[in-house]
Amino acid sequence: MELALLYSGGKDSSLAAHLLDRFYDVRCVTGSFGLTDDWKHAERAAAELGFPFERVELEREVADEAAATMLEDGYPRNGIQRVHEHALDAIADRDVDAIADGTRRDDRVPTVSRAQAQSLEDRHGVDYISPLSGFGRHAVDRLVEETFDVQQGPSEEVPKADYEDELRTLIAEEHGEATVDEVFPDHDQTYVHGRND
Repeated sequence: MELALLYSGGKDSSLAAHLLDRFYDVRCVTGSFGLTDDWKHAERAAAELGFPFERVELEREVADEAAATMLEDGYPRNGIQRVHEHALDAIADRDVDAIADGTRRDDRVPTVSRAQAQSLEDRHGVDYISPLSGFGRHAVDRLVEETFDVQQGPSEEVPKADYEDELRTLIAEEHGEATVDEVFPDHDQTYVHGRND
């Protein structure tokens, strides 16, 4: 069975790919607005892990809506959530049996509610799977440490292909770097360079 996994090249989506690989033909898929070439980081990580990769073009108006929401809110949560929902819809349109992401039990953003998962399945005729939904952060960290060679550090220094960099770029172009710093709190990101074996 074919599965499209929403993939950033970070530890959570990489662990999700690893766990699902036993049951599905996993294809790592990164959604991109075309504002940067950061999606190439995910392509490299997927290749290091031995998974096929695909880039999916996301609608620019969704990026604009998300950025406007972030600016109005003063924080990124709701904007990131909007983009994640759009990206899941985009990968559900692929010719696949199932879609998945790397959301964990204790994630604050993005999240997928039971109603959202059911809606995705009903509208697109696919199964939605969240293989890490029963795992907390510490459990994920322990599994990742045993499995992958991971780089971790400040968000602006670690290569990644999540939505954040493109949204940061969009906000910086229109409102300046100082505004980006006001909207996005300091936080760490991860990037998987390969397997430990």
